[in-house]
Amino acid sequence: MSDNPVPVTAADLAKRSVLDDALLALNNAHAAELSWLERERLRHLVAEAFVAKRIGDADAFILAFDQDAGYDSPNFLWFRARYRRFVYVDRIVVAPGARRRGHARRLYLDLFAEALKAGHDQVVCEVNSDPPNPASSAFHAALGFAGVGTAILHGRSKTVSYLARRLSPEFQ
Repeated sequence: MSDNPVPVTAADLAKRSVLDDALLALNNAHAAELSWLERERLRHLVAEAFVAKRIGDADAFILAFDQDAGYDSPNFLWFRARYRRFVYVDRIVVAPGARRRGHARRLYLDLFAEALKAGHDQVVCEVNSDPPNPASSAFHAALGFAGVGTAILHGRSKTVSYLARRLSPEFQ
């Protein structure tokens, strides 16, 4: 199977399928970092996404929204209140057996290209800072993301750092 990102569409998840099951399982195995999803919520998010792509059957997965998405995440809404135009990475996850093969970087580079093609000039996201996620923080810094804010969520049980990366045609 190819290591190139391939789209995930609402039609792919319209009925219970192996792909539907695999992506849901991959997400929920990392719910502490990403947030738990029920099947219908995953389907809704994919339908609203600017980009929903995977590598392999479910080796890696990215879900990103532009500023016009019908999405109610407090992190997404934080960016919407501050930026006129953006692409927000809601979740990116790589299965444990597929790590250290460049999948996350490949998904991000693909997203950057899609965002530029659509006229966007920045991609934004958040990374957990308490509890800390040092691997994600280092990964995003290496891709050129920089801090633009912080927030305390879930009644002070979680703190996130908001990050942004400016895009230009020579981003790679």
